[in-house]
Amino acid sequence: MQALITVDEQVVLSPGTAHPALPAIRHALNQWPALGHEPPPPLEHIEARLTMAWRARHASPDHRTVIGSLLPDLIRDTQLAARTYSGDDRRRAQAQLADVLGLAQMFLAYQPAADLLWRVVDRALLVAQESGDPLALAQASWFAIEAHRDAGDWDTAQSVNQDVLAALDPHLADASEDLLAMYGALHAAAAFTAARTGRAGVAWRSWDEADRVVRRFHDGYYQRATSFSKPVMIAHAVTLEVELHKGDNAVRMATTAQADAIPSRPRRARHLIEVARGHHLNREHTEALGLLSRAYDAAPETIRYNAFARHMVSDILAGPAVLRRRATDLAVKIGLAG
Repeated sequence: MQALITVDEQVVLSPGTAHPALPAIRHALNQWPALGHEPPPPLEHIEARLTMAWRARHASPDHRTVIGSLLPDLIRDTQLAARTYSGDDRRRAQAQLADVLGLAQMFLAYQPAADLLWRVVDRALLVAQESGDPLALAQASWFAIEAHRDAGDWDTAQSVNQDVLAALDPHLADASEDLLAMYGALHAAAAFTAARTGRAGVAWRSWDEADRVVRRFHDGYYQRATSFSKPVMIAHAVTLEVELHKGDNAVRMATTAQADAIPSRPRRARHLIEVARGHHLNREHTEALGLLSRAYDAAPETIRYNAFARHMVSDILAGPAVLRRRATDLAVKIGLAG
């Protein structure tokens, strides 16, 4: 079972078992394709594979396994393209590489590979800056913010967030839908950081800014990297209340959220885990366990590697005897018990 450490009321769990695809992804990230040995793949092919990989991630209950099988070749080919092409094609390849590295960070979240995750974060920011593409920079910055927040480096998360929002301002007048979505997602990210540090007023003002952006989109829009969309805004609000330790508010707000409206299976599972956190704050173990079981049904590889979910299951195992059998069954499924 994972070791539990408590630091300033923040729950931190040591990493669990590594996903079997981690060594292959580490190997791919450690390689630098030699120039001249082979031609790079066409950029159109890389883009089509990227689109397929993001779709597969959102549609798959075992999303880490799916993208884990795709990432090594994608990393290799986009690194080769970014080194080989020149001019506008090189900049486009760099933006694609930043996108691939964001997908890699999705895989690496909650894996016992902190060194690899930070290398991915730094490399993505570098190639996004070199690409000159505001969308690539916004997305790489969003991923960096997520990493710094999860590491407890809230000042850096806030600083990166402020800097990239300011950098996007000149591009908003004629921004594409995806760039506007990244602008909204960055305000949502600022809300999460503020909530994590207990600044409720700042958190809700940032959420309001994100909500103003999302209202400009049609109902079916869904940003593939951040999940920014109309269905996710209530999920964001639930998370804010949880981070602010207001379990009653989180649970009450969740009654208006339709988890099934979130098209991404891993994002849906994460939302269910967040609602479970609200019940867990209230010591409502039965409700929390039910939501965690639903999260497992939606995406087993989300709950299996989610630190908050694993902590809640561990806590319920030590709780009321009437729930112990159900909690044990779930603990076995997610790898907490043999």
